[in-house]
Amino acid sequence: MSVEKVKKYLEKYGAADRVTVFAQSSATVELAAAAVGCEPARIAKTLSLDVGGQAILIVTAGDVKVDNAKYKARFGVKAKMLTPDDAVTRIGFAVGGVCPFAVNEGVSIYLDDSLKRFDTVFPSGGSDNSAIELTIPELEQYSNFSAWVGVTNPR
Repeated sequence: MSVEKVKKYLEKYGAADRVTVFAQSSATVELAAAAVGCEPARIAKTLSLDVGGQAILIVTAGDVKVDNAKYKARFGVKAKMLTPDDAVTRIGFAVGGVCPFAVNEGVSIYLDDSLKRFDTVFPSGGSDNSAIELTIPELEQYSNFSAWVGVTNPR
């Protein structure tokens, strides 16, 4: 189970017991915000994309969207989301539960500047009904991210 995979990964940080599993779905920003009890912006949505054949993840605030011009300037290609099947195969998690922890080998993780305005955010815990509250420094450490990027605009 994906939540167990994430918990096992987070054990090395002493954070495994902080993953919350909900009775209801948290597969979208709105559902996650309702389950967690926070504003949608604080949901750290993890987008699965393809850059020249390599799978990457970009973690953004819940109230932003990818700006195609900024994305292309940063990555050199137009933003192309992975299909649900590709997300499972290439990232290791199903859409709705994609998170920046315990991903498949070779997946680069980027954190978007839109997250920096919050003390804590809520990324998925590896399933479509889980989350973990993390400070931004914890998110940086636990995700083993490659870089901060600025590829979004407010909705």
